[in-house]
Amino acid sequence: MTKKSEVLRRWQLVSPYLHRKQQTVWAAAEAEVIGPSGCLMLANVTGISIPTLTKWTYRLKLTGTAHAGSLVPPKGCVGSGRKLTEVNNPEIEPALQQMLLEEIAGDPMGPQTWVRSSLRNLSKRLGDQGHQACTHTVARLLRKMGYSLQVAKKKQAGAQHPDRDEQFKYIAALKAQFLGENLPVISIDTKKKELIGNYRREGKTWRRQPLEVESYFASYAQCVAVPFGIYDLAQNVGYVTVGISHNTAEFAVNCLVHWWKVHGRTAYAHADRVLILADGGGGNGYNLRTWKKDLQDKLCDAFGLTVTLSHYPTGCSKWNPVEYRLFSHISMNWAGQPLRNLDVMLAFIRGTTTTTGLKVEAYLDQGIYRKGRKVTERQLKELALSAHDICPRWNYNLSSRPPG
Repeated sequence: MTKKSEVLRRWQLVSPYLHRKQQTVWAAAEAEVIGPSGCLMLANVTGISIPTLTKWTYRLKLTGTAHAGSLVPPKGCVGSGRKLTEVNNPEIEPALQQMLLEEIAGDPMGPQTWVRSSLRNLSKRLGDQGHQACTHTVARLLRKMGYSLQVAKKKQAGAQHPDRDEQFKYIAALKAQFLGENLPVISIDTKKKELIGNYRREGKTWRRQPLEVESYFASYAQCVAVPFGIYDLAQNVGYVTVGISHNTAEFAVNCLVHWWKVHGRTAYAHADRVLILADGGGGNGYNLRTWKKDLQDKLCDAFGLTVTLSHYPTGCSKWNPVEYRLFSHISMNWAGQPLRNLDVMLAFIRGTTTTTGLKVEAYLDQGIYRKGRKVTERQLKELALSAHDICPRWNYNLSSRPPG
């Protein structure tokens, strides 16, 4: 790597976090270290004029201080530049963060997050709120917040459903409504199945010697664990039930019933409605009859609840909060660690925490759930099921039926 490439790399890393005066001083310090050709090189890399860099390199030589950033250039000095947008408008960063609450997606197996909308779209929406910011400013603010749009382009390969954006907006409206009324909003999904045994797992751990694990033969595993997660958005608490059978609708509903009996009705004592955010497939798929019937029988009728279901569009499961607020942290917590038995797996799940205060509880479900259950047309018509006007396939209510 050439010296110019190294300087360019450092400039790309630090410049988003410096205002114009600090950028000028940093560039002058780099030019001073490089030598006679430094001002010309830094001018090409940063776009700061050579006279300005020359003036500041002389000033750094003159003062001989290591704290050049504390120098104040004379009034009207070329290169002092205008202040950054967030300095002139301190409200723009909170506004962008609030806007991103409904835009964030994440990798359930790692720490990466990204946003759904383009820079142009975010810039326009900020302008509609009275915060003028070009796409370059939005990109810089996003990098400061740790987000990446590049990953989103990779994850969104393929055709998008025509109702995708409308469904995202509707989910955001439902969440705001339920949270505003202090009603439970939970995000659910089934995490990737895990082989239980002394098997190698992706990731690295600090050790004097590497762990010795067995060859990857699934038939030798003690069992295959099926973690089902429930994430409470308001409480920032995760509940994970580890099953050892199939990922069926009956298993998913039993996990929800256990959550409501043990935690939900205590935390939300006056709630008679629950909003559930789910993916479109698996044991809780929007077109799965057994899912709707079990919810009706075991949750709505049993506890007198009205359950509102809202499913993320096809191919958009990464925007389900349980994926990046719960599953990703669990995956990082046990990275590189063999799950030798179910107790070890449960301990890793319970030990998952974040700097934002996430707490996770874990349970073992040793029930055997059969596949291939059928729900007839007559049974389906008996459900207290009502579809919403917006994207009715993905949004519907299940109300409690009178006893008898």
